[in-house]
Amino acid sequence: MLDVCLLGTGGMMPLPGRFLTSCLTRFNGSSLLIDCGEGTQVALRKKGLSCHDIDVIAFTHYHGDHISGLPGLLLSIGNSERTEPVTLVGPPGLETVVNALRIIAPELPFPLEYIELTTPKQQIELHGYRLEAFKARHNVTCYGYSQVISRAGKFDPAKAKKNDVPMCCWSRLQKGQTVEYEGKTYTQDMILGPARKGLKLTYCTDSRPTKLVTESAGDSDLFICEGMYGEKGSEAKAKEHSHMTFMEAAKIAKEAAVKELWLTHYSPALVRPEDFEENAREIFPNSHVCRDGKFVTLDFEKEE
Repeated sequence: MLDVCLLGTGGMMPLPGRFLTSCLTRFNGSSLLIDCGEGTQVALRKKGLSCHDIDVIAFTHYHGDHISGLPGLLLSIGNSERTEPVTLVGPPGLETVVNALRIIAPELPFPLEYIELTTPKQQIELHGYRLEAFKARHNVTCYGYSQVISRAGKFDPAKAKKNDVPMCCWSRLQKGQTVEYEGKTYTQDMILGPARKGLKLTYCTDSRPTKLVTESAGDSDLFICEGMYGEKGSEAKAKEHSHMTFMEAAKIAKEAAVKELWLTHYSPALVRPEDFEENAREIFPNSHVCRDGKFVTLDFEKEE
């Protein structure tokens, strides 16, 4: 299962009842935070979520509405008695930007580890899932992310026996371990059937529509995408500022064959984004305008 909480849905500046951009996911006790805009800490507390378990913070880019909440969050993580490392992921310049922000948070009881993105597509294995970064198109270097959770095949006793795998090794192999026993090496693929469908969440904000964004979002269970402007006829404004409209996000969702679209990162002028939800649904019916705190648990497909 993958828990997803959209903590902040605002772009550019916060509004009463709307924090700046951030999204938290939880999988197997590990939390991933994507972006950390102003208000992220308060949003976490409102939802009863812990900052202690945030193992990874990934940044789409370094505009203030996506990273301004970081120093305070790092201090709060430190005050939660965390000592394990926190991994930071982001475009080039990551360590320089974070160190500049840490002037007001210089001492932390846990180390920071940095992964700077250097190619248009990059995959990182973290805490039992795969983080797939893909380059977006904004007026600064910007990335989107897919969190992919693979699911192994079902245990196949007949296959295990056919491969002469001793029964005493079965349990450890099912847990993903490689087992050495009586001079032989046994691997998980020797006892499992074909891989089953896993889970995929894709998050993209501050970008124009691109082929790479559509490809990267392909077959996502949930696609969270910016909708800076909801009104029809706002495409020229979106192009000028390197953002998307509701309709452009919905078109990506349709072409990528995602299951569900959540819109986020609204312009401050878009006080009631729900008034324009139908503009997206005309293109992709399972589109949803989101408010801060929207939460869902994505579960694996049930088997027959």
